[in-house]
Amino acid sequence: MRYLLLLFFLLLLPQPSFTKEIDSSHAAEIGADGVQRAEVIAGSYYFRPNHIIVKAGVPAELEIRSEALIVPHDFIVKAPDAGIDVSEELTRKPVIVRFTPTKGGRYPFYCGRGLPFQKSHRAKGMEGVLEVIP
Repeated sequence: MRYLLLLFFLLLLPQPSFTKEIDSSHAAEIGADGVQRAEVIAGSYYFRPNHIIVKAGVPAELEIRSEALIVPHDFIVKAPDAGIDVSEELTRKPVIVRFTPTKGGRYPFYCGRGLPFQKSHRAKGMEGVLEVIP
């Protein structure tokens, strides 16, 4: 029981970001099948890339996976008026997210996780922008 209490209090301590990611941008590439694709890695409070560019009216697939060992993450982008409504739990196994953006704009994506009495992962910098171009 003593060890469980110690573990609980250790989880409440601020968790450092071991890897400070720089801003990165990636334009999704359109394959022979007409689908634009990009890979996204979720790490210790960052997404790589944190700026994804896709074209409106073209089906899109994001392959997203977490490289974090212990801390759980998710991927959320809410823009239903633009044909984008994603909320996925992430694991080390890739998750494929499919959508067809319908209008241009810049839409934030983020990790919605966090521990009680701690900053959310988004507040720790785990966010980015999905940019839809005409």
